[in-house]
Amino acid sequence: MVPIAAGVGDAEDALFTLNETGRAIWGLLDGVRSLRQVAAELTREFEAAPAVIEADILGLVRELASRRMLVRK
Repeated sequence: MVPIAAGVGDAEDALFTLNETGRAIWGLLDGVRSLRQVAAELTREFEAAPAVIEADILGLVRELASRRMLVRK
């Protein structure tokens, strides 16, 4: 993923990669589901505690929002 706001040669913001969990979260961030619904879906899909999944979602959402790669609808 390349943020739209990235500057030419700005290595920190030039490329953002997602791991398996991040890709699963990103795939569910459709502007329709709430973050709570995304967490419930991933809790059913992955063998992890709901609190861990919720923390992962919030961490990714905060990071993407800070890079202006995700906006609130």
